[in-house]
Amino acid sequence: MQLKAEQLATHLERGLQPVYLVYGDEPLLVIEAADAIRAAARRQGFDERKVLTAIAGFDWNGLYHAAGSLSLFGGRTLIDLRIPTGKPGREGGAALQEYCARPSPDSLLLVSMIGVDWREEKSAWMSALATAGVVVKLPTPGLGELPAWLAGRLRRQKQSASAEGLRFIAERVEGNLLAAHQEILKLGVLYPDGELSPQQIRDAVLNVARYDLDGLREALLVGDVARLVRTIDGLQQEGEAPLLILWAMAEEVRALAQISAGLARQQPLDALLRDARIWGARQTLIRQALKRLDRARAELALAHAARIDRMIKGLASGDVWDEFRQLGLRLAAA
Repeated sequence: MQLKAEQLATHLERGLQPVYLVYGDEPLLVIEAADAIRAAARRQGFDERKVLTAIAGFDWNGLYHAAGSLSLFGGRTLIDLRIPTGKPGREGGAALQEYCARPSPDSLLLVSMIGVDWREEKSAWMSALATAGVVVKLPTPGLGELPAWLAGRLRRQKQSASAEGLRFIAERVEGNLLAAHQEILKLGVLYPDGELSPQQIRDAVLNVARYDLDGLREALLVGDVARLVRTIDGLQQEGEAPLLILWAMAEEVRALAQISAGLARQQPLDALLRDARIWGARQTLIRQALKRLDRARAELALAHAARIDRMIKGLASGDVWDEFRQLGLRLAAA
């Protein structure tokens, strides 16, 4: 079954399928859709969750083990399979097809992927997922669609804005959904329910924090360790949401891991940058980072980001802010 993004919430209210795939080019949208499925699974008795991250060297037998092992709490298990590169490979594709042929009655398989190309969309493994359950493609709204997307986000927090105000936010974030999401959350904190005036929006959007997420990403890529640590410390002191920081860092980590893997296969860098949707000035920053990082370090960073995600969700113990610093140093240090 194929679903549009706007159909997912209604579908989840009616019951769950044994298999889900959510994918798209924008990490924010994929994370939110996966979160909605995880929440529905918890409500319907999937008390245990097993997170699998399919990076290079991943043992696909882990999928069978996760499905076959009994829950410690006697309930059912959500298998949270993340494929950061958007390509499971031959072995992974075969494993997914085999699982879909005989899905576990006591498990729900949730596969999330970022950056899937058109060839993978026509693959046998994706057809198997659609036959066994639900596939949700999450298209990134274009610049012309962004004001309507922003209006929908404001409605969720019982706010609204004029066309002028929505256009101002859209122009300010330049298509960056993570930045747009951050601005909407800021408006919810600063102002009460109801319609926002254009001046209120301008005041909030132009009041950029001294330690912002774009600065964090830039320090990460250029290898400016001192600025990186200062920025993370500043974000912590200003009470920035850890999940937003993880999104910002993970977007760069995924790109670096994807491109590093392609370089290891002797693929041309220009083509890899294009496939990873790296444009403009960001290409220069990514090229700088690739001079310091090899494939192994990039994949370790990806696994580290997944561990931080589990900490934020309360599934693992540790100091999230210290882990942000460690992840940043892993990538920024020469």
